[in-house]
Amino acid sequence: MQPVLVYDDAMAAYNLGPHHPLKSARFTLTLDLMRAYGLIGSDAGTGPGASAAFDMYTPEPARIEDLELVHDAAYIETVKRASAHPEWYRTVVVQGIGPGDTPAAPGMHEAAALICGGTAAALAHVLDAPPGPSARSFAPAGGLHHAHRDRAAGFCVYNDPAVAIAVALRDRPGLRVAYLDIDGHHGDGVQEAFYDSPDVLTISLHESGRYLFPGTGRTEEIGTGAGLGYAINVPLPPYADAACFELAFEEVVGPALAAFAPDVLVAQCGADAHHGDPLTHLGLTLPAMRDQYRRVVALAEEHCAGRLAACGGGGYGTYSIVPRAWTMLAAALVDTELPEQLPQTWRHRSSTMSDDPTPRTLTEDTDPPGDPGTALEHTRSVISKLRRTVELLA
Repeated sequence: MQPVLVYDDAMAAYNLGPHHPLKSARFTLTLDLMRAYGLIGSDAGTGPGASAAFDMYTPEPARIEDLELVHDAAYIETVKRASAHPEWYRTVVVQGIGPGDTPAAPGMHEAAALICGGTAAALAHVLDAPPGPSARSFAPAGGLHHAHRDRAAGFCVYNDPAVAIAVALRDRPGLRVAYLDIDGHHGDGVQEAFYDSPDVLTISLHESGRYLFPGTGRTEEIGTGAGLGYAINVPLPPYADAACFELAFEEVVGPALAAFAPDVLVAQCGADAHHGDPLTHLGLTLPAMRDQYRRVVALAEEHCAGRLAACGGGGYGTYSIVPRAWTMLAAALVDTELPEQLPQTWRHRSSTMSDDPTPRTLTEDTDPPGDPGTALEHTRSVISKLRRTVELLA
């Protein structure tokens, strides 16, 4: 068995409008770059990544009973109505759908349900595969982590990571799931879904809510009831760079996973922690993001027999940053090195879609702004507050 890439072209129908920042080209261009490198599709076996390519898997949409593990039935009905009659929601917001972040769009229920089904299938593959490198998956269209039980939020209609985890918990009693979110924004919807559960450890590294949507993810948010201690948040300062993230991984993520001893790791790998992202203010470079993806794979190997289900998420450097970042994630998942020079076929397609300069290499980047020393000092202060939370897991 190989790691699987879970995708269907119909996922690109998750389209919130031509001027909306969440563009499906983020992951369609990622797949194009993966194909150009020989990681998937008809080029597998000939390209530079062919020695370790993905198997492709086309998922089914999540069933209503699967969605209802995370979302209210009344909310699902609202999504269906907005999907069938989006014109009704042009001037009024109903359960988060309407003018603003999450506008109504034709077919949004079907596309969002398919994305949920894809992430659930990616997790199921990981749990069914033998331990080791084959027990990895990538659902690039997934990672819509802001949707809540009764409302849309932050470009997210249904919460596919939460649905996937809830389906796995229902179907596999006794399962322990660690959810790691490295998106620039707090993984609030997933945290909310499992805030009182001791079966799911949620860890979110994100820009502090003092500066960024959704305004949550404080160190004090640690779960409730039986889930007390099973939510961990690392709110990072603006311009937090590779050293800040490395410290968080070493001092918080690694020890928390060791104490929790998960059966599987689900990783939301939004690419908006990059310093050039237009919606966030963090300081990662593309080489730093590649190192971070490799670290996530290593953590899965160390703590849960390699079982790792990765999905996409945020990231609004649509035509340049996100495709390269997620292609590096894919390379980490199949344990391969990719040539620095970007395939010319992909460069040409990217250049036809955007007026921005087209990069020549995989990790070509600019220097991030900000004062890394100040950001690291702030990060140390945040992490010192989290030591007690990590100790609760032991």
